[in-house]
Amino acid sequence: MKKYYITTPIYYPSGKFHIGTAYTTVLADTLKRYKQLRGYDVFMLTGLDEHGQKVQAVAEKQGKTPQEHVDEMAQMAQDLWALMDIKYDHFMRTTAKWHEETVQKIFEYFLEKGDIYKGSYEGLYCMPCETYFTETQLVDGKCPDCGREVKLLKEEAYFFNMKKYADKLLKYYEEHPDFIQPENRKTEMINNFIKPGLEDLCVTRTSFDWGIKVKSDPKHVIYVWLDALTNYLTALGYMQPDDSLFKKYWPADIQIVGKDIARFHLIYWPIFLMALDLPLPKKILVHNWVMMKDGKMSKSFGNIVYPEKLINRYGLDATKYYLLRMSLISQDGIYSPEDFVERYNSDLCNDLGNLVNRTISMVNKYFSGIVPEYNGMKNEVDKEFEEFTNNKLKRVEQLIENFDISNGLQELWTIISRTNKYIDETRPWELSKNGETEKLKSSIYHLIENIRKIGIMLIPFMTDTAKNLLRQIGVPENLQTWESLEKYDGLKNIKVIEKGEPLFMRKDIEEELEYLKN
Repeated sequence: MKKYYITTPIYYPSGKFHIGTAYTTVLADTLKRYKQLRGYDVFMLTGLDEHGQKVQAVAEKQGKTPQEHVDEMAQMAQDLWALMDIKYDHFMRTTAKWHEETVQKIFEYFLEKGDIYKGSYEGLYCMPCETYFTETQLVDGKCPDCGREVKLLKEEAYFFNMKKYADKLLKYYEEHPDFIQPENRKTEMINNFIKPGLEDLCVTRTSFDWGIKVKSDPKHVIYVWLDALTNYLTALGYMQPDDSLFKKYWPADIQIVGKDIARFHLIYWPIFLMALDLPLPKKILVHNWVMMKDGKMSKSFGNIVYPEKLINRYGLDATKYYLLRMSLISQDGIYSPEDFVERYNSDLCNDLGNLVNRTISMVNKYFSGIVPEYNGMKNEVDKEFEEFTNNKLKRVEQLIENFDISNGLQELWTIISRTNKYIDETRPWELSKNGETEKLKSSIYHLIENIRKIGIMLIPFMTDTAKNLLRQIGVPENLQTWESLEKYDGLKNIKVIEKGEPLFMRKDIEEELEYLKN
């Protein structure tokens, strides 16, 4: 069985996750379900980055110890992933003793190798991002990543010799053109950070103590990004007595990150791996943000949308569908209450829900609930319908393989729309009235077959809805596989339920907007 390793970034545990933060993990979970449907053995990693000055500051402000704070955040995150049915295989916490011990070993290895040296650092520091910047990297004098104020700090520190690996990294980019997705992120890294002269990276701090101590110099705390990035290795048992998972799954097949932490994953992370003489991930996918109409979600702006609010009202699948559909990898997704309700009513209730209900009703009305078998009778409409569906199936698969989930869903919905149109083209009610039994059988068979295909393709995105749909049309498990999508004549002895159950209930727009805006 083919192995597949998917990672999400581990998050700063400062508060509840909004829909933008949740998007990364929903995307990873969707890819995991897709790969499993294709027969892969998949390992998915997510978790929390629990060290650093920001974590310590938040805990102190709340009158808690840092450990108490991160314990609460870890529980909150795991509760949300349970609510969202995220099927991760390991939830990483960087306060785990075995992780801390491995990070210390990695640091000492770099030190002995000469990749880390001691010096002093004076620079402009953004505490929320836990990152130093040069004057030229600032935007209007503020952090280029989060837009907050930076402070001038000076302290003794250890540095990682990034310059040593700059040419090697550029060569790797050139020889592995698919390493970074989308490609414009690679161009951004080269032009903005590498070509102007890659700065050596400050990898320890002495101004706070909530972090992993340098074993040979304990007054230093290991820089959060060296600590956090190596979790992708330590979670698999790297440098530990049992490293079987590491041997099985590394290198990662896909590492998914948001654009705000692209630099750390596209420059520092590959260089750390080169210094460890380890293979690099096969691909790193950088996605854009989920935005509001008035800009980035922010507690200070009071415009945050939490996934629980949507799930409790509209269900998990509708929430996941919206997040995946409106978030393009290459550009920011824009959330609005109006768009959410419109997509819920139009895409889910009208297009998908009505198609399933209408078809089940016709199977019961014309054939007492028994789906007629494929009779090989195909007119031009049927031929074109099969060709259209098969071509779109291949296109959906191609888009998912390229991590273009939003457009993949859009293509899937063209199959749903085309299937609705097929009802109007074949007009089963007229075929029944005119006694054209064989044509009626062909029409109903094609409808059920297309709904089966739609249901299978929905499994990675909307698992419960897909299973409910397939149950209602009576499809056995052996015909719920991705491989069975190629068949158009495999349904036999299929019976639909006696009365279709609505997949989604239409909502009143004004009532829902009032709920979403409060």
